[in-house]
Amino acid sequence: IPVFILAGLLVHCVFLVSIFDIYFSSPLVHGMTPQQTPLPPLAKRLVLFVADGLRADSLYELNSSGTPRAPYLRSILENHGSWGISHTRVPTESRPGHVALIAGFYEDVSAVAKGWKENPVEFDSVFNESKYTWSWGSPDILPMFAKGATGDHVYTFCYAAESEDFAAEDAAKLDIWVFDHVKSFFNSSRSNQTLFSALNEEKVVLFLHLLGIDTNGHAHRPNSREYQENIKQVDEGVKEIASLIDDFYGNDGKTAFILTSDHGMTDWGSHGAGHPSETLTPLIVWGAGVNYPQKVTSQFFEDNFLKEWKLENLKRIDVNQADVAPLMASLIGVPFPLNSVGILPLEYLNSSAHFKAESMFTNAVQILEQFKVKMGQKKKTTLSFLFTPFKPLSDSEQINLLKNIRLYIQQQKYDEAVALCKTLINLALEGLSYYHTYDRLFLYLSIAVGFVGWTTYVILVIIKAHTSLTKTVPNNEKKSTVLFYGFASAGMIIAFFLLIQTCPWTYYVYCLLPVPVWYAVVREIPVIQDLATNVLSLHMGQSIGFLLVCLLGIEILVFSFFYRSALTVGLLVFAGWPVVTQLWIQAKTRALIWTLLCVLLAIFPLMPVVGREPNIPLVIAAGLLTLLISFFLLASLCKSENKYRDNEDLKVYFYQMFSVALSTYVVSSTHSSLKNKQGLPVMNQIISWMTLVSSPVLLLLSPTFLFQRLFSILLSLMSTYLLLSTGYEALFPLALFGLMFAWINMEQEALQHYGLSLKPKLAVFNFTCAVDITQFRQLHLDDVRRSFFFVFFIVTAFFGTGNIASINSFDPASVYCFLTVFSPFMMGGLLLLKVAIPFVLVSCAFEAVQVTTQLSSKSLFLIVLVISDIMALHFFFLVKDYGSWLDIGTSISHYVLVMSLTIFMMVMNGLAQLLTTQRLGLPRRTKHHS
Repeated sequence: IPVFILAGLLVHCVFLVSIFDIYFSSPLVHGMTPQQTPLPPLAKRLVLFVADGLRADSLYELNSSGTPRAPYLRSILENHGSWGISHTRVPTESRPGHVALIAGFYEDVSAVAKGWKENPVEFDSVFNESKYTWSWGSPDILPMFAKGATGDHVYTFCYAAESEDFAAEDAAKLDIWVFDHVKSFFNSSRSNQTLFSALNEEKVVLFLHLLGIDTNGHAHRPNSREYQENIKQVDEGVKEIASLIDDFYGNDGKTAFILTSDHGMTDWGSHGAGHPSETLTPLIVWGAGVNYPQKVTSQFFEDNFLKEWKLENLKRIDVNQADVAPLMASLIGVPFPLNSVGILPLEYLNSSAHFKAESMFTNAVQILEQFKVKMGQKKKTTLSFLFTPFKPLSDSEQINLLKNIRLYIQQQKYDEAVALCKTLINLALEGLSYYHTYDRLFLYLSIAVGFVGWTTYVILVIIKAHTSLTKTVPNNEKKSTVLFYGFASAGMIIAFFLLIQTCPWTYYVYCLLPVPVWYAVVREIPVIQDLATNVLSLHMGQSIGFLLVCLLGIEILVFSFFYRSALTVGLLVFAGWPVVTQLWIQAKTRALIWTLLCVLLAIFPLMPVVGREPNIPLVIAAGLLTLLISFFLLASLCKSENKYRDNEDLKVYFYQMFSVALSTYVVSSTHSSLKNKQGLPVMNQIISWMTLVSSPVLLLLSPTFLFQRLFSILLSLMSTYLLLSTGYEALFPLALFGLMFAWINMEQEALQHYGLSLKPKLAVFNFTCAVDITQFRQLHLDDVRRSFFFVFFIVTAFFGTGNIASINSFDPASVYCFLTVFSPFMMGGLLLLKVAIPFVLVSCAFEAVQVTTQLSSKSLFLIVLVISDIMALHFFFLVKDYGSWLDIGTSISHYVLVMSLTIFMMVMNGLAQLLTTQRLGLPRRTKHHS
């Protein structure tokens, strides 16, 4: 079996990694030549303000009194500059947002895996192309542009990472720090000749990264007074810096200013997904080379913002976020960033038609360069007779288009030239995407074939080893040798074919994986034939009906990933299970408790996603309820004349209950302290971390009798879960645990009902008693239902309180008992722990079900594997890389979730065994008997 589990882990890891190769490999290519507009630039220098986390509506809308939130910026867009909305893409995080703004391309998902802070892929940026760039702001953002730059002309000034504290009195001080440092920088330059002359060069960029708004939004929500006050402070800061710079350069009118944001923020203070409040960001441009406000009588946009913002008479120019990079490059006359896919928004420029046409031509050639490099790479790694080029942009078509554009510019037909440039850009972008996804179908089929083969093999293993449906069939040596050589030669042909095309090593893995898997399946053909004859002799109707019910169940599970309410439907069906199977006749009270708990748990998936509105009284109520239940259980434990009971053990429970009480107090005091802006009390932080470390230790001190150990697991996990809760989700583990308890009891009744075994006494059942292997029974049809219940409960544990598939459903407030200073990996780890706790509860209950129903954990686990693999195959075909970014993100995370679920369940299986069977011995006092 270890070989089988290792093979399973390996196969699943390959399947999991494959989608990143198929859908999300990096689109960047290298080796293009820089393209620059041949005409003199419109501005000598550019100042870029990025207000991190600023929503478009928060900046543009008026206060309740009808006055603007940012008076200076409002007067700019009404009298001096152009404005619009910049549409960002998912993931709406700071790093991809800044890369889109400054380098002009959308970071692919592969960047997420490499961490947000460093440069995972080498890329060119406007800063790199500039003569000098000075930047001020956050240590999370600035270094990545300095690191990627050639030479040392990009200078960064950052504050300490500890300043990014969600519990700080006011995060606006981060922005004030930036403004103050810029002022002192300009003042010091007057007495520093080298710096003074560098500042007076052409092609200079000044970048101010303002993180206060984002931090205030996370801590207090975007509709809070703090967030809106911060906008006002930024407005005043921008005004001061703009006038300071104009004075410094003697009002030479050669400075261009851009104010925008990297991403927005939801009403509940998070970002990462594709909600309009996260993807719509403001863009205001003014100064040298920028168009003045254009009055219009009517303009049409799908949203109704213009009316709300009272801006319907000023022309709104919307752009995609990556278009800001070519805009900056053309304003100060530097080459367009090499990997940029942005299209220059001409309507922002106040220049001659000739300049616009030349700039657009430069833009088109720069994107065409990437297309050529991409095509060359593909051509090199594909056999010439198999290569199908991108027809609409063949070599002759490229030459033709470029010649026509040049001709139009010479004849001064600038509008026609611009229109043709846009056509060329769109074709080149389509072609880039075509070559980027060139091998997709081929890889897609390889993985699907491997997937189906693996699932078939697992089903055969279950039938052969754990049921009595087949007889042992003698092996035919001659046939198996022929088979082996047949498959081996097929593998060699595939490998040779990949070798001639110099494919990456991962392709070998994906294409060769189906070979051994299908070899293992084909070897079992006698078993399949034997099975077919056996099944035909059974009741056909029953078997088909059973299969249909199974498939329906799996479809409901798949559906629940998209609509949480499907879980409610499933739980209500479960509630009726004792009635349908006549179980309630033999155990009325148990059946009633089961039904009530199913209905209770069914309420949770109907609740809104966690973290939208914190509700600390509910967390306190959950803590008190846990204590109340514990007292009842302890009282009944003390009453029962259990000869296995030991008074030393009771102490462990009291410690655990004390820990739950302490957690409840810490949550309430931490949140009230944060509300009063007094920060996170150090004592609370120490208690939180100590609880996290000590709860698993206390758990392992408790006795290993079934109910006592499960009760101890609940107390241990609850004390940690309470610290990570902000609302109704604190009640979820209690309801889930109640149902798991009822489930263990109901499975006992089911065993008796089907006459599979006598009823053992659960109270004296001990996890550590070595299970007699000869006692294991063969699988029964009812065991498929058992496994399905487990998968269903696991999915419920995942989606019961929120949609983990969407990044923006995480609320940083849930980790405030542990830390408030921004630290993505630590916070992510704690949030994952929060997701895993209900998971552990279900796994431990499943372990108890396996032990008490006399099944080897292997056989049930294999059925679970088949169910989750069929689900994963569904999601494999549902993965998208087009459409709205929310759809793309959700489809990837669904597939990753189901695949990780399978890998995770292997780990959880081991963890549940550890938590239920292991016990730490404490030195006991010896008792003297007289």
